[in-house]
Amino acid sequence: MFVTKLVAGFVLALAIVTTSATAADVRIGDLKIEQFWTRATPGGAKVAAGYLTITNVGTEPDVLVSGTFEKSALVEVHEMNVENDIMRMREMADGLEIKPGETVTLKPGGSHLMFMGLSERLREGETVTGTVTFRRAGTVKLQFPVRSIAARSSGHDDHRSNGDHGDHGAHNHEGHSQ
Repeated sequence: MFVTKLVAGFVLALAIVTTSATAADVRIGDLKIEQFWTRATPGGAKVAAGYLTITNVGTEPDVLVSGTFEKSALVEVHEMNVENDIMRMREMADGLEIKPGETVTLKPGGSHLMFMGLSERLREGETVTGTVTFRRAGTVKLQFPVRSIAARSSGHDDHRSNGDHGDHGAHNHEGHSQ
């Protein structure tokens, strides 16, 4: 009886671990998701960004349409681009398409997840639970490691002033209150 309960407990723990991914690669449908992370925020910040790499190994396109983040009220898929020498950021209302065989990287200064209405600051070294939702593949839970406020990639810090998402006040958020 004890062995049966022990095995059942192990199977349940394994199921929980496989549905909640940490910074290791994760698969959902035909998509491989890797290098997901976010940056620490200063006290009082109401927005942060999430970054990840998505590879579509299937034969049909898929679309990143939304997500959740336990420390924010809302998550949107955003893109950044320069128009008339001004960096602009806006929601991608139709989502971000990942074509078959394509790898898309959400990164500082480019497309990203926008975590809006933060309930508390993000602290370097912690891990925050979130999800990403795709039109075809569905929803997967991720554990976003929080890197330093100056991080420029999932594993490397760059302590130079970089002008990208580290200072949200320097961008046009097109209607987003801070």
